[in-house]
Amino acid sequence: MNYTPKQLQIMTFIRDYRARHRTSPTLEEIGTSLGVHRVTVHQHVAALVKKGAIRKLPQRSRSIEILDRDYLPEATLKVLGKIAAGRPIEAVEDPEPYTMQELLPIEPGQECYMLRVVGQSMIEDHITDGDLVLVDRAQTPRDGEIVVAVVDGEATLKRFYREGHESIRLQPANSTMDPIYVRPPQQLDIRGVVRGVLRTY
Repeated sequence: MNYTPKQLQIMTFIRDYRARHRTSPTLEEIGTSLGVHRVTVHQHVAALVKKGAIRKLPQRSRSIEILDRDYLPEATLKVLGKIAAGRPIEAVEDPEPYTMQELLPIEPGQECYMLRVVGQSMIEDHITDGDLVLVDRAQTPRDGEIVVAVVDGEATLKRFYREGHESIRLQPANSTMDPIYVRPPQQLDIRGVVRGVLRTY
């Protein structure tokens, strides 16, 4: 969203105040902190509501709710320890906090999106039907990377390999399936490279 400098200050103050106090600031508290009159704060808050950056319930002093995801706190998960998938080991809790950004990292400049997987062509790479894949819109994959490829208008998830001068092999990770070879005049469009997998049960 596009904010004025004062609106940026207000959004930052609301975010930080909520993080510290677990509640929203009043208009008076915002004005006192930023050195502006309550009426001016009210005007800025009204503009932020109109932009969809925040929500505020009428007639309530601490009802400001942030809607702009860039100003919401990151969800944090804790890795509590290790669990054996082979021989049993001693169960020891050693909490390590992780944000979703650390679990599915997105580097600055990356333009990412998610797709839900349909089918079993990548099961030997531990990507199965119903999983969500995090895709970076990179257009120049390296050999062996898993890509979102569109061949003559049909999309598929496969490993990417260059074969000779003009041929591309799209390799499934399923020994029961054959690779797809793409050669002119076929049209190939790479829509991104897979950077992570998310699975729920």
